[in-house]
Amino acid sequence: MVTNINQLDFEQTYSYAEYLTWLFEDRVELHKGKLYKLGSAPGTLHQKTSSNLTGVLCNCFKKNSYNLFSAPFDVRLLDKKKSTNDSEVFTVVQPDLCIICDDNKLDQRGAFGAPDLVIEILSPGNSKKELKYKFDLYEEAGVLEYWIVNPIEKTFFIYVLKNDQFIGLHPLIEEDTITSPLFPQLDFVLEEIFK
Repeated sequence: MVTNINQLDFEQTYSYAEYLTWLFEDRVELHKGKLYKLGSAPGTLHQKTSSNLTGVLCNCFKKNSYNLFSAPFDVRLLDKKKSTNDSEVFTVVQPDLCIICDDNKLDQRGAFGAPDLVIEILSPGNSKKELKYKFDLYEEAGVLEYWIVNPIEKTFFIYVLKNDQFIGLHPLIEEDTITSPLFPQLDFVLEEIFK
């Protein structure tokens, strides 16, 4: 029985089935079976940005029945075989925000399969993970649109999946208007989330 994160070997490969048995409080993710410890609770700026963004998304989607989730919410990303067996799933992430249109991807433990839209908010200490590791995971899993929000710099990056690769759109700054390629109703001025 694993009751302390220190009982785990960060060099070992773990499955979602093993992840489910851990009884410690630390928040972790699995990236292709490798353990990634999530930092301490997000700071005030991160939380304000997330809250403001959630409000904007809810307002834009009030006429749609899309599912909006915020961390901590487990998303099991499937490998090329698309296996949903717990012992064959090796990637579990907790995006800051995600939108899932297909109710069949949801169960009582979270989501399995790529969300339609994933939003990650950068914080000091997590930038490398969001900009490199998660970018690759989301691209490989088939996330259709990926947003990276930097609340310190007040910048916004959108990536759209085309032919199994993310294509970056022009970077946006605070006074720009964002229009989502996937969800045209997501059309707002970025300063709304950077207040």
